[in-house]
Amino acid sequence: MIRLPKIIAKTLSVKLSLMVIAALATLLMVALMTMYYYSRKALKEEALQKGMQTLEATVQHIDNILLDVEQSSGNIYWKMLSHLNEPEKVEAYCQRVVDCNPYVVDCRVVRDSVVATPDTTSNGIVYENPSWTDPYKSADGKDAITSFRLPIYTMQGKVGMLRVDVSLALLSKIVLEVKPSPNSFCTLLGRDGTFIVHPDSTKLNRNAIEFGRQIGDSSVVEAATAMVSGKTGYQRFRLYGEDSYVFYKPFVRSAVPGRAMSELGWSAGIIYPEEDIFGDYLRLLNTVIIIAVIGLLLLLLLCRTYIHRQFVPLHLLEESAKRIAEGDYNEVIPDTHRTDEVGRLQKHFQQMQQSLSTNVGEMNWLSDQLKERGEVLQAAYEQAQSADRMKTNFLYNMSNKMMSPASGIFTGVSTICAHYEDLTEEEITKLADDIQQRGGKITDLLNQLITDSEKKVTEHTDA
Repeated sequence: MIRLPKIIAKTLSVKLSLMVIAALATLLMVALMTMYYYSRKALKEEALQKGMQTLEATVQHIDNILLDVEQSSGNIYWKMLSHLNEPEKVEAYCQRVVDCNPYVVDCRVVRDSVVATPDTTSNGIVYENPSWTDPYKSADGKDAITSFRLPIYTMQGKVGMLRVDVSLALLSKIVLEVKPSPNSFCTLLGRDGTFIVHPDSTKLNRNAIEFGRQIGDSSVVEAATAMVSGKTGYQRFRLYGEDSYVFYKPFVRSAVPGRAMSELGWSAGIIYPEEDIFGDYLRLLNTVIIIAVIGLLLLLLLCRTYIHRQFVPLHLLEESAKRIAEGDYNEVIPDTHRTDEVGRLQKHFQQMQQSLSTNVGEMNWLSDQLKERGEVLQAAYEQAQSADRMKTNFLYNMSNKMMSPASGIFTGVSTICAHYEDLTEEEITKLADDIQQRGGKITDLLNQLITDSEKKVTEHTDA
């Protein structure tokens, strides 16, 4: 199996395509990161603004519910004030308060003798002015409630209290029906951190700070502590392993003429999971990234195809150069109508091949001519060598043939010179004839040598 790096190293079109895609991917990544940073910042600011606006609206919504209870209680208060000694009418008036308010679970008049004695529902507090109580358990221990206490005064002074009990579960249900986002919810804490409003009814009348400690999450404890301390702001924390934001502010009731504005010490908060704030944005970002990746892959494919088509002549030239390097100098380079760098390269390569083919042809012809002449020279050289050997042999034979007559002449002359006075005329004549014969023989041999030499020279010249 061919490894991808080898394909990249050997294929120029893949290299160029990857370089283009790498440059585009870098620019796209920088653009996406810049867009992500500023859009997330803007989205966070928008979420903060929306959270605080929603929190304000939630506080107003809860305050409207409390004001409705207060106004209903006030209306009943003045109607039944003159019928305090008529238990049936008082009970009827109290029942009307329950019937007119879906979140009121009980309404009753508590006589002063009962109120004066500290009881568990009011935490031992004697209420002298209209006010709301902190959350507490109902008498049957089933529901968590908060009560609006309206003292009843007559000419004799304080004679009792109108107590209107509001179910925290019903209050939470009504408040939580208006959800700012799919998974967000609002909460309302009492002065000691007790939940007054919460989507989980089992947590009502439970302490938020203690709840955070029980689940072992310090961020929840910090957020609850900030709310109880009466601060305004937001904080990021983790709830059940999910990143969330809580926007909180003190619960301040609206000033209405005739309304008792006692300090409640409550704090309202809106819990936003981070998914609700950035979920759609992150999904959009993921979609954009997927589209960008698919687009880059398609662009890579298109670039690879286009560049490969543009490099087809280069591949042809590569194959032609390979065959030329192997010795096929008559390789035909096709014509081209392109006028770009590749077209000019192909034309110049064609001219180079034609020039190379012509020069190689001429070199082959010259080589053949040199080869023929070399063969002729070799034959002449061999003939000269043969003639030289024949000449040597001939001279050797002639020398051997002349050696004996020359030796005889030398002997005869030496004899005449040494014994001239002792030799007779006949002996001298005989020796002279012998010398003459031998000299004539040598002369004949020399004439034959000259004749043969001239003959050889003539034959060589003719050849």
